[in-house]
Amino acid sequence: MHKYESITDIEGIYVGHATNAEAGTGCTVIVCPRGAVGGVDVRGGAPATRETDLLRAEETVQELHAVVLSGGSAFGLAASTGVAEELERRDIGLDVGVTKVPIVSGACLFDLMCGRGDVRPTAADGVAAVANALDGERRPLAVGNVGAGTGCTVGKLAGAERCMKSGLGESVQTCGELVCGAISAVNAVGDVVDPVSGSGIAGLLDEAGESVVDSTEALLSLGATMPLSRTNTTISCVVTNARLTQAQATKVAQMAADAYAHTIRPTHTTNDGDTIFVLATGEYELPAAMPLDVVGVLATKALEGAIVDAALSATGADGFKAACDLM
Repeated sequence: MHKYESITDIEGIYVGHATNAEAGTGCTVIVCPRGAVGGVDVRGGAPATRETDLLRAEETVQELHAVVLSGGSAFGLAASTGVAEELERRDIGLDVGVTKVPIVSGACLFDLMCGRGDVRPTAADGVAAVANALDGERRPLAVGNVGAGTGCTVGKLAGAERCMKSGLGESVQTCGELVCGAISAVNAVGDVVDPVSGSGIAGLLDEAGESVVDSTEALLSLGATMPLSRTNTTISCVVTNARLTQAQATKVAQMAADAYAHTIRPTHTTNDGDTIFVLATGEYELPAAMPLDVVGVLATKALEGAIVDAALSATGADGFKAACDLM
């Protein structure tokens, strides 16, 4: 049986980053050149997204060629334009006769408080991320302070002085021949916690800056105070080899949102723009006896692992401590 150690081990899936470490921003693209069935779940109060309506079950386009996760807040949507233009140059997309139109969905997170707030991912960064994904040998995915995770922070209820560095993580889960992999750029207002023990991994620091305290309890004590409103978002992409319809892919995205609740506290707040995309490549036909819920649960486990990996793989930057600095 094939061994899956990275999301790039899934047949037909390519992932690349464009990273600007100095400016504290970047973007990540997940490319499926032959097309995949897509779904999406948007739960945040302030999302910055592209082509999410196209993923509704009643729409006529049933293939997706790339998902872009980007920093830069709404400005970062420019990276998706670059991805679409580069995929067209590579003859990848929906054949409409006069050209091929790449179907590219995307979401952005707010990383303007990390590094330089006046530098955001551009169309050129989208082009570079595609080249990083498709050119050269396939390789394990880089995680941590890369791509969309470059400027991620968590635990922002008490302001920038007490939050911590996070990043981009990945995880792959299998159940027989069924595979679900996840990539997540974690930029939450809340803390990242271990989904089993509930112990804090990265988030709101105590006043001494030495350990993580409970953001949920802090929120209750702070009441209406929210120093950094609308500056947070966790954006993710789940990839499965299952053959799904667009409606089924969306249901998997909805189920996978449980991973946020298991690993980020509090989550889905009015100040988070949380979004989850699903790409279903269709290599594996679900047995008649296997319910869609198996895919949803496996996707949830993969996304839990990716969120935890994002916190554990990050390194301190721009004055923000990371989990590795506390351990």
